[in-house]
Amino acid sequence: MNKTDKMLVGERTFCALLLVLSLAIFYLAYQISGFSSANSPGAFPIGVALVMILSAVKIAFELVGKARPDCSGWLDAFQQFRRQHFPKAVLIFGLLAVVYLAAIQWASFYVSTFLFLVLSIVYLRNGRVLNAILIAAVLLVLIYLLFSLAFSVYLP
Repeated sequence: MNKTDKMLVGERTFCALLLVLSLAIFYLAYQISGFSSANSPGAFPIGVALVMILSAVKIAFELVGKARPDCSGWLDAFQQFRRQHFPKAVLIFGLLAVVYLAAIQWASFYVSTFLFLVLSIVYLRNGRVLNAILIAAVLLVLIYLLFSLAFSVYLP
């Protein structure tokens, strides 16, 4: 690796967060049953946490040889990161998902799911409303049949 490789915006922060969160997962997994045996309840989460820790350390060593990203200050770095990783479609779809999860409490599962599917399809496919209503209706019927007939679970 040479000094001409540039670090991505937010790459160092990602590495630090990965290390901190994987250490927290390791601590919580250790509290389950410690290192009592290979088939104890905490063994798999401990293994996952160790892989995450090793990944964070590997990424950190790779960052040592890289040059800083091209940005002028904190605000410019944040704007580059947002444009790169959270474009407008992702932000709006995420907002729709949050509203959907909140709407399940007020409206029934089927009404809120139908509205979520219609609005999502209309937004992501640029305004084909009739097509979105048809697709959402078919999906809702399939969800109803799957949960009521196959799983015997009745959704509110």
